[in-house]
Amino acid sequence: MLAVWVEQLLGFASGALTAIREDEQYPAFMAWAREEGAVLMGGDLAMAQALAPELWCQTPLERAGFACEPLARPGRNEPCWCDSGRKTKHCCGAVAMPADVPDHLMWMLSLRDWKGPTLKAALASGRAPAQALLEAGLIAAETGQRGRAQQILESLFHHGDWSRLPVQAEPAFELLVDLYQERGFNRKRADLLDEVLDRGPLFLRGVALERLCLMHLDSDDLDSAREAFVRAQQALPDSPTLAYIEAMLLLHEGHEQEAAERARFWFRRLERQGELEPDQLQFLADLAENPGATLADQLLNAEEDLAEPLAALQALLAELPPAPGLDIRHSDEGELEYHSSAREDTLFAAWQVHFEVAVDEESALGFEGDPWGEAGTWLRQLCAHPEWLDSPRVVQSLALALTSRFGSLPWMSPSLFEPLADRLERWLERIRGEGDGPFLWDSADNAVLLRTGLALVVGMERGARERSRRLAERLLTLDDQDSLGLQELVLDQLLREGRDQEALEMTEARHEESPVLGMLMGRALALYRLSQQEEAEAVLQEITRHNAHALAMLCAENPRPVPTGPDSVAEPGTRAEAWQYRTLMRDQWRATPGALAWLQANLSR
Repeated sequence: MLAVWVEQLLGFASGALTAIREDEQYPAFMAWAREEGAVLMGGDLAMAQALAPELWCQTPLERAGFACEPLARPGRNEPCWCDSGRKTKHCCGAVAMPADVPDHLMWMLSLRDWKGPTLKAALASGRAPAQALLEAGLIAAETGQRGRAQQILESLFHHGDWSRLPVQAEPAFELLVDLYQERGFNRKRADLLDEVLDRGPLFLRGVALERLCLMHLDSDDLDSAREAFVRAQQALPDSPTLAYIEAMLLLHEGHEQEAAERARFWFRRLERQGELEPDQLQFLADLAENPGATLADQLLNAEEDLAEPLAALQALLAELPPAPGLDIRHSDEGELEYHSSAREDTLFAAWQVHFEVAVDEESALGFEGDPWGEAGTWLRQLCAHPEWLDSPRVVQSLALALTSRFGSLPWMSPSLFEPLADRLERWLERIRGEGDGPFLWDSADNAVLLRTGLALVVGMERGARERSRRLAERLLTLDDQDSLGLQELVLDQLLREGRDQEALEMTEARHEESPVLGMLMGRALALYRLSQQEEAEAVLQEITRHNAHALAMLCAENPRPVPTGPDSVAEPGTRAEAWQYRTLMRDQWRATPGALAWLQANLSR
């Protein structure tokens, strides 16, 4: 019965709004209500007459600068406000409505209908009720009107009075943050988060901190992610989302066992409180049992159209037979060369019919387009033709595509990247089995295998650190010119594993070459950890000459992010280079007792 009433109410209100907009005068509107309005209410004239004044009172009028013109509610013995001429108690006062009429309904419908300058002016008036803005913004987003949804929701949150926000504002806030991200408004997104963190209500501050933590994880800024998580924990200590975020954070930091222990802690705590739904508790139980697998399953399920083909790919990679051999030759100069065979070329051509996007030969890890637009097609075709993976070019395309989408997620390593690493390592054994000699990027088809190796090193860097480092070291023994820039990555991994002497030896081997910020900073950190203070301070002087921003950026508590150049490459000596290093390695400096204080002391001299 209530559903029927809601449908009738919305139909009547929409018709009423159209009638009011014709001249925005009350008598004309009441004439409409007695005729067409009564028809919309199924012939119930009394209900139509009773509803009309209620809706008029809450309708914003363009001629009045979007203010409403409410009528004085009459007493029982006064003339009814529907202009029937009868006393209220014998007219509209005798009509019982099935439910209350929301006092923001006509504003919400107006926001739904207004366009262009009228919508802009209505929002700028500041008269729109918060609940109307909330509902109109959500409706616009659900119907695919992203720009309109952003415009309306901005009016909801960009004001000084946070107390007027409705209790349902949380999903609208998250939606606006998502809209900014999807539409590339990164500065607006950052400003909104900052504003909420500075002045917003407690429940929104917790959500903002959670989103900030996830954003830092997406950009590999583990230090900032940890800081945001601690602040979120203080703001919303019992939020079940924190269990999920902490598990992700610990896995990113390489602490899988601790992730499981903390998930068990959250499960026990939230189970005792008894406020979670059974499916939420089950998720926490699964997280405690196997954090990585649970997060991987959740990710695949969230992929909607790709969930089934990605699960099929995981199953395929788990059962993949060993890779066949390759055609490896020695050049006249004694270099090792891989030459693609006719069969491998045929397999790659069949794959490329469906994959379509070409690898960017001028980039280490790029494509000439987006491979994920038609991913459902090529994933299904690959699962139907697993023999295509006998071609290194197919493995290269697959590894690059997976790394571009899942490379920053440590829980995806076991099912997606490690099986491909097994395949590549068999091919690398075949190369080394041919004897000594360099395996250089520019020779024959060598770049296919080296680029695949780089993609897998990056893909496994968070979820399988030791294996990622071993593969990087193996590639370095083949390509001693380090065409892929793997020395710096191996150095970072050695420092994360506390193998400081090996890290120092690696930097010494390259110390006479052109300085790279990551290598210089890694050398300074290794020397500091090994208590070689004088040598470490000499390296700090080299670092300052190379990049004057690096030390200050590393010590700063909350610096503004600095965008990098094309392909995320930062120019040497720039603030962007300093920011990029901070993002990747500040957590290691912070975790080293006294290291940041030592840097700050050197800055102050």
